[in-house]
Amino acid sequence: MALTSRALWLVLLGIVPVVLRPTASTVWLWLLLCAVVIAVDVILAPSPRSMKLDRSAPTTVRLGESVSTSLLVTNPGSRTARGLLRDAWPPSAGAELTRHPLRLPGGERARFTTTLTPTRRGDRDADRVTLRLRGPLGLGARQSSVDVPGRLRVLHPFPSRRHIPSRLAVLRQLDGRAAMRTRGQGTEFDSLRDYVEGDDVRSIDWRATARRRDLVVRTWQPEQHRRIIIVIDTSRTSAGRIGDAPRLDSGMDAALFLTAIAGHARDRVHVIAGDRVVRAHVSGHDRVGVLHDAISELAPVDAQLIEADWRLLATEVTRVGTQRALVVLITPLESSALEEGLLPVLPALASRHRVVIASVADPAVEALRRGRDTATDVYAAAAAERTVGLRARTAGAFRSLGVEVLDETPDRLPLALVDHYLALKRQGLL
Repeated sequence: MALTSRALWLVLLGIVPVVLRPTASTVWLWLLLCAVVIAVDVILAPSPRSMKLDRSAPTTVRLGESVSTSLLVTNPGSRTARGLLRDAWPPSAGAELTRHPLRLPGGERARFTTTLTPTRRGDRDADRVTLRLRGPLGLGARQSSVDVPGRLRVLHPFPSRRHIPSRLAVLRQLDGRAAMRTRGQGTEFDSLRDYVEGDDVRSIDWRATARRRDLVVRTWQPEQHRRIIIVIDTSRTSAGRIGDAPRLDSGMDAALFLTAIAGHARDRVHVIAGDRVVRAHVSGHDRVGVLHDAISELAPVDAQLIEADWRLLATEVTRVGTQRALVVLITPLESSALEEGLLPVLPALASRHRVVIASVADPAVEALRRGRDTATDVYAAAAAERTVGLRARTAGAFRSLGVEVLDETPDRLPLALVDHYLALKRQGLL
């Protein structure tokens, strides 16, 4: 039961009889009268549990975008339901105007819409729906909370997707769908065509030329159906924030960008996210399906405050297949964590695959290195210089094993990783 402001005014109205007859019995009689009137009003109010609630909500939304969820409320009774409806969501769902005034005649239904603008990636479950229905006099109300299931999956914003057209143009040049053809070590034969000025004379097919009057050259295309394995570290080192987003989100952006481009190149992409356990594993051949699955499966994955088990992750890479692959390890260059965890298992991994380590660098560290104005700035610059030195030492240890290291800022890492992949593809090194 709930009381309204009208009940308070009804009690205060008792000042009039108390002034006219200032005795204790007058006060108690007025309070008793108010209690009886309020109780009758509450009894006459429709039961909130008799209302039928159905939720209509989208299943996914990209972080930073808004979406609407609606509740369809049906009044099966004969009395008009008046009151308030509250559609509760967790704070990170960014719900606006969760309280809706309700006036629903008997036998009718109405739809109430709540706008959601999530502020965090992951799954957001709807909380209970609360109905507060007032009586005919509006003095009291009956209140009940009902579970109306609803889940919204907030996807990664994937900001680097705006660069997909430019990298697809490079890819079209590589695989011969544009006017230019490339030829290099490890590429696959595609077709024959007439020789034109500027073609490499080494690409002339003399056997085919002998059967025709004109020179004929071979065209080549990059190797396809290669295996690309992307491993995303979700341990404690990925929980640090760079700007307004966790370091893990920046690594996911690079992984999704590479997944999109490699899928268009008809390579087989596997995305693994984990620390001491595998949090997500996505694979497939369909270029649209694997990207969609990767975005959806990575959405609820968060960084865990534990160390990564690189032996487990290396074993997961081996389970994908024994065929030589491009293995991309997206992990911060934290010397204390990687030198003890990743470095011991890296030689065996690099002997079977081409390994690339992609790390998200913090632009704030570079800004601290340039500070020299005050004594505090000098100490901060010294700490930043030491951090950069440790990262460079770790990267040097990895490069000595034949592993390529990309250490870029969040906005540069997706481009650097995809450009490196396209360069390997151009040279036929996958």
